Amino acid sequence: MKKRCLILGNGDSPLRGNLNYLLKNGFSTLICADGGANIAYELGLTPNYIVGDFDSVSTKVMEHFRKKSKIIHLSRQNDTDIEKCIKLAIKLKHEEALLLGATGNRIDHSFCNIGILIKYHDKINIKLLHHNSIMETAQNNIILDTVSNEIISIYGILPRTKISSTGLKYPLLKSNLPFGEKESTSNVAVSNKVELRIENGSVLVVRDFKKMRKYGLFK
Repeated sequence: MKKRCLILGNGDSPLRGNLNYLLKNGFSTLICADGGANIAYELGLTPNYIVGDFDSVSTKVMEHFRKKSKIIHLSRQNDTDIEKCIKLAIKLKHEEALLLGATGNRIDHSFCNIGILIKYHDKINIKLLHHNSIMETAQNNIILDTVSNEIISIYGILPRTKISSTGLKYPLLKSNLPFGEKESTSNVAVSNKVELRIENGSVLVVRDFKKMRKYGLFK
């Protein structure tokens, strides 16, 4: 079984149903990024690790977890607290990390954490979950197990990247989807498999996590 972890930030609290599902399906290690420990406390969860410069976590929460969690104080400002957690996950040899609470009312933080998917995708399999939308990076040729009518959105990053597809209602044929110019938002699966062929770079893929859970597509 793959070694997987959850990284909980200080953004919007994850849906409890999704959290329970993940904890029961191999994401047994919980790493909180600074104020993410506040959310863990509110949800009745005990982190394995709390990492950061601790400018967001409350004193009450730190006292509560002091003897229950491994607390790692890192004051360096070159990395965000989420990045510090990702580097810890890599050091602990986790193969996969899922970011929760990484988006919310701070659009700059949300934008930064989406960028982190791109920054670290060649070091660890990393995804970001916000409520019922899950985002990941993809490159080369990939096949997605889907169900008919699942909404799938695809966003390119660089102008040189070309994307072709099979199994989508609106096919892509060596399409350029550079960020801020063109995208494939709310495309639709028309079969139980979607193939993406990606040349010269990576893309961001957003899927319906609620549907993936329902049909056992998240593995």
